[in-house]
Amino acid sequence: MGSPAAEGSLSAQACERFRTGLAAIWPEGIDEPEAKLGLAVSGGPDSLALLLLGHAALPGRVEAATVDHGLRAEAADEAAEVARVCAGLGVPHATLPVVVSEGNVQAEARLARYAAMADWVEERGLAALATAHQADDQAETLLMRLNRASGVAGLAGARARGRVPGTPIPLLRPVLDWRRAELGEVVRGAGLVAAEDPSNADDRFDRVRIRKALADADWLDVAAVARSAAHIAEADLALEWMADLEWRSCVKKEPMGLRYRPQAPRAVALRVVGRIVRELDGEAPRGGAVARLFDALVEGQPASIGNLVARPNAGGWSFAKAPVRAAKRKG
Repeated sequence: MGSPAAEGSLSAQACERFRTGLAAIWPEGIDEPEAKLGLAVSGGPDSLALLLLGHAALPGRVEAATVDHGLRAEAADEAAEVARVCAGLGVPHATLPVVVSEGNVQAEARLARYAAMADWVEERGLAALATAHQADDQAETLLMRLNRASGVAGLAGARARGRVPGTPIPLLRPVLDWRRAELGEVVRGAGLVAAEDPSNADDRFDRVRIRKALADADWLDVAAVARSAAHIAEADLALEWMADLEWRSCVKKEPMGLRYRPQAPRAVALRVVGRIVRELDGEAPRGGAVARLFDALVEGQPASIGNLVARPNAGGWSFAKAPVRAAKRKG
C-alpha cells in the first residue's frame, strides 16, 4: 500500500466536501470533541479513501478496524498493511478476526463483519461507525435487484444513516454520493496502493457482471441511478410508516393468533402480512411467498406459509400456528 503522503496531499475541497457530507448525517457528533468515529477499513480503495478523509476532517477523533474473515490467504497481510498505514497517520487500528458460518458466504460474512464491528465500537467507546459505500455501489445494487424483479424494499438503496444491524449504534455512509473513481484519486494522491479483492473480478457474481456492463455503458449516468436508489429508499421509509399505521389500526390479537382487516393498498398490506408472519412464526418470509399468501386470501382461499395457516372470514384474515399432527402409531 505504500506510506501515506503528507496530509497536504488531500485537497481542501475534498476535505470540506467530506466534512459537509458527514455533518449532514451526524449533526450530533461532528463538532463534539469527545465524539469519536469508527471507520471500517478493509484496505480497498474506497475504505482507504474513507480513512484519509476521516483523518483529515476529524484529526484525533477517528479509529479504524479491519475485519479478517479468514476466507482468503491474503486477508491477514492486507489487515497488517492497513495497520501500518494507520500507524503512519497516528490513527488507532484493530484487526478483528471472525468466523463465517456455513451457507450464503457473502451474507454470513456481512453478518459476522457487523457483529465484530459493533463489539469493537462498544469496547472503544466510539460514537458511530462509518463505512465506505459509494455511488457506484448504489447503482450496481439497484440494477442488480431490478434484474431480479425485486420490490421497493429490495430496490431501496443504502441509506446515508442507519443503525448497525441488531444494535442502536449509528451507521454512517459519508461517501455515498462520491464516485468510485473520485475515491481512487484520493488514495492515489496520498501515494497509497489499495488492496484488490480478486472476487471483484469474478464473473460468477452478479455485481461483478453489472459493474463491467456499467463500465461499457458510457451513456448511463451512474450518479443519477444512485440518486434514484436514494429516492426509492425514501419511498420505502414512507411505506414502512404507512405499514406501522395499518398495523396499529387493523391488526388485532385473537386467542390463537392475529386477525388482520386490510384497508391499505397492496404494497402496504403486503408488509403488514409479512410482519404478521414474523411475529407468529419467528422467521422472515420471502417476499414472493408473502405475495402468494396475500393473493390467495384476496381470492377468499385459505393458505399456509411456514408454520402458519391463514384463513379469510367475515372479520378479515385470521393467522394462527398450524396444528401439530400427532405421529401415527405403528400397529
